[in-house]
Amino acid sequence: MTPIISIKNLGKTYSKGFTALQDITLDIEEGEILALLGPNGAGKTTMISIICGIVNATSGSVSVGGHDVVKDFRKTRSMIGLVPQELTTDQFETVLNTVRFSRGLHGCKANPAYIERILRALSLWEKRNSTLRELSGGMKRRVLIAKALSHEPKVLFLDEPTAGVDVALRRDMWSLVKELRATGVTIILTTHYIEEAEEIADRIGIINKGSLLLVEEKAALMRKLGGKQMLLDLAEPMKSLPGRLDDWKLTLTQEGRQIVYDYTPQADPGALMKLLTALETSGIAVTDISTRQTSLEDIFVSLIGDKTP
Repeated sequence: MTPIISIKNLGKTYSKGFTALQDITLDIEEGEILALLGPNGAGKTTMISIICGIVNATSGSVSVGGHDVVKDFRKTRSMIGLVPQELTTDQFETVLNTVRFSRGLHGCKANPAYIERILRALSLWEKRNSTLRELSGGMKRRVLIAKALSHEPKVLFLDEPTAGVDVALRRDMWSLVKELRATGVTIILTTHYIEEAEEIADRIGIINKGSLLLVEEKAALMRKLGGKQMLLDLAEPMKSLPGRLDDWKLTLTQEGRQIVYDYTPQADPGALMKLLTALETSGIAVTDISTRQTSLEDIFVSLIGDKTP
């Protein structure tokens, strides 16, 4: 199957010499949700801007639906909806007219029923006759989403769409995203909330310093890089562990009342029983056992360092 978006050897260097992207190659399949994670300044917004035709690439190529984003700009732009980070709206226009106008700009015929459905899905219908200057920041963010969806795009970019907005909008947003994906819309999002990517994305891409470190299916990424921590509560506190347990690379925490063991279940499915046997042989009594799965955030930090995406 031909990918809906194909990026080949994409690079961007600005006039002052700053390289925002270097040799990015990525195929995005139709109907998937791809989450792009990376620190501020990693190149996420630059990549989105090039695909949307807002910024020119220095090298490489991008196609959307088989059409080059430079040579066939009108065709590719009509297939794309973009929710930018910045709140850029006409403050004196009404919500309804703003969304209608955005649809018209893309050459689409009027469709009042569709516009109403989008506004209702984003809890904007009751505000349809309000001017944008009357709305809260969260409501203005909803309007940007409605504008991006007004022309029924095949691809939707969400660039930090829930940054600084309330929980209700996040809930509405992700509910709408799932509905759109069910209709075949491809969704690419960047987010500061790693738990959102972990919850909703099909694949995860991690960008740092303009380079794409990896792109992988979420489940496969968690299996490959995600380990577990086994937490063993001790019957009696200990000052140190016996030397015979050194090969296990255990950590003693909680003032000597708990042993922490990092392991990968796939690598050694019998690790728990082996460890318990080793502890029993060493005369160490365990009262309780629990585990903690490595999260996407743990994986992210391990790849790029301790920085907030």
